Amino acid sequence: MDLNALKKKLDTLQSNPQGGQKTDYTTIFWKPTVGKQQIRIVPSAYDANNPFTELKFYYGITNKVMISPANYGDKDPIALFAGKLREGEYNKENYVLAKKLDAKNRIFVPVIVRGEEDKGVRLWQFGKLVYEELLALAVDDEIGDYTDIVNGRDLTVETVGPEATGTPYNKSSIRVRLKTSPLSEDATQVETWTNTQPNPKEGLFKVYSFDEMKSALEKWLSPEDNEPEIAQNPNSFPTQAAAAPSTGNFSLDTSQAKKTKVDQFDSLFDTPKDDLPF
Repeated sequence: MDLNALKKKLDTLQSNPQGGQKTDYTTIFWKPTVGKQQIRIVPSAYDANNPFTELKFYYGITNKVMISPANYGDKDPIALFAGKLREGEYNKENYVLAKKLDAKNRIFVPVIVRGEEDKGVRLWQFGKLVYEELLALAVDDEIGDYTDIVNGRDLTVETVGPEATGTPYNKSSIRVRLKTSPLSEDATQVETWTNTQPNPKEGLFKVYSFDEMKSALEKWLSPEDNEPEIAQNPNSFPTQAAAAPSTGNFSLDTSQAKKTKVDQFDSLFDTPKDDLPF
């Protein structure tokens, strides 16, 4: 036996227990690094009218980011629970908890990075501030459609690190190039880039079932001493005695809500950094 070959196989299996090939996300997603980089936003292969795809994610409920099933038109147990917290007479503790449970919007746009054209179209992910910058540029009459494949514009993304932001995160700002330019001088290349793109809505993120998400929420809501904080009745949520998950029918007793439960979430649902949701 070739023991070296077997050792390599063992190392591969141990690093990837499912036995499948590990995904190299750097070929799918682009993340700005500190400094200046020039990019071109490419028209979406999936929506000719809008290159931006907005998706909702939950950060901090588990050790993995969860994409909301509402993105696909399915019932979302966390959103349903947050909605129940907001129902009825105003209660500050429930309102604060519901706000912390709200999914966070992340935006994805297909880009070509100048100098890295050989890597093809990748997805750039960002939050509200960058999104607002890009939308403001698009509606500026002097700039217009910067994604146009013939007369569009490249963008300069300037990123500063934690030493400049005063936070643990980087921060990016956008400047539009004054000169218009084609996406590429190579018509075949343009066709490839505008038709071959990762789809942020298909196959990139694990979609959790209603029960899996409900179970994750239960674990965060359950205090360490197992003291009941959600009414234990046949229609309660999100206890294990809840009604059939597919219906989303439940009632919530908020009279036993504790401030400690709100405090527990304070560090779990901060606005996420501009990073990949994995």
